[in-house]
Amino acid sequence: MILTRALTGCVLAAALLLSGCTSDARENSDSPEEVLAAAKATLDETSGVRVSLSTEKLPPTVDGILQAEGVGTHDPAFEGDLKVASGGVTADVPVIAAQGKVYAKLPFTTRFVEVDPAAYAAPDPAGLMEPEGGLSSLLTAAEDVEEGKQVRSGEDVLASYNGMVPGDVVASVIPSASADHAFEATFTVDDEDRLREAVLTGPFYPEADDVTYTITFEEYDTSADITLP
Repeated sequence: MILTRALTGCVLAAALLLSGCTSDARENSDSPEEVLAAAKATLDETSGVRVSLSTEKLPPTVDGILQAEGVGTHDPAFEGDLKVASGGVTADVPVIAAQGKVYAKLPFTTRFVEVDPAAYAAPDPAGLMEPEGGLSSLLTAAEDVEEGKQVRSGEDVLASYNGMVPGDVVASVIPSASADHAFEATFTVDDEDRLREAVLTGPFYPEADDVTYTITFEEYDTSADITLP
């Protein structure tokens, strides 16, 4: 009897432990399309969010963005730092975008100057937060979406969704991307309908190998007073 009780106690403890490990997982019957639409709405409605974009490497002949990190708001505005590769050299470039203008502190300079992102085949960073043509538009443009594996982020268990995003939609966000080719996409969403990560793979740069960019979203509902220099 004592042994039976002990075994029963162990089984119950293990069940509780496993239950605790999975309690943060998303548990609903929403379709993948409904989940991504809800995640878009959450991103569109937040006051601001910290965004980070990065790739492990660029093709040798490509001039482009290796990393970007900053705070975007729905003014729309953005303030952060870019790490760019050009001619085999990397440089850190602080950027402020607001009121339809973009200012950058270019390498070997000490002050911000107004720049035209289109001249570099780059997006207006503030536009990344636009509900139409911004990062959130990737979510509802995704096609053939299927639910993937659950992934762990710290103590959270998140749901992932795999699909393809048409090239013209990606190009509206990142102008250097090919509008004629679909991009592989994986979106990771938490149980509060917040997009936590987007991974995009495809022809971001003409006449170059595919590039994978990972975009993370943290600190939802951030407030930031971003003003031009």
